[in-house]
Amino acid sequence: MNAQPHKSHGRLIGKLAVMAVAMFAFGVFGMPPLYERFCEITGIGQAGVRVAEKAPLMRAEDRTVKLRFDATTNSALPWQFRPVTQLMDVQVGMPAEAAYEVSNLESREVIGRAVYNVSPPEASLYFVKTECFCFTAQGLDAGEQKVMPLRFYIDPDLPEEIEELTLSYTFFLHESSSTIAQLTPGH
Repeated sequence: MNAQPHKSHGRLIGKLAVMAVAMFAFGVFGMPPLYERFCEITGIGQAGVRVAEKAPLMRAEDRTVKLRFDATTNSALPWQFRPVTQLMDVQVGMPAEAAYEVSNLESREVIGRAVYNVSPPEASLYFVKTECFCFTAQGLDAGEQKVMPLRFYIDPDLPEEIEELTLSYTFFLHESSSTIAQLTPGH
């Protein structure tokens, strides 16, 4: 009588182990492409915005759109962050450039990471960055100020009804253990 429950426990443990491995494999290999596709469709987050290796030759249009720039800093990051220009008319299909200013208010080096959003969400598929400070984490020395360029174009296939876009950035404290230790009191 005792042998059978042990045998069924072994099968259950085996099935659970296989299920755990399958869930891990799905999380590592299956979820990223699904998440990117979801973001492309919905325009949520950074995956919905195309990034160009280099600006392709585009057909320039007489059409221009208004582009608003927005900047915020998460409260855990001791930085000031703002767009140099808050509003710009951008010719569709032509390369454009903007810039943001950032200052580290801390008395030691701090590393931040920017995330962005384009609204309206359907416009995110047509806003193409060729160079952006958001591609990598940004480190600033104590008291350092920096002007960070943004190079982009708006794809000519942008729907006609979209006449204004907003590009919003938020800088967060980069999850680096050395940076977190530096900002924690007593370290």
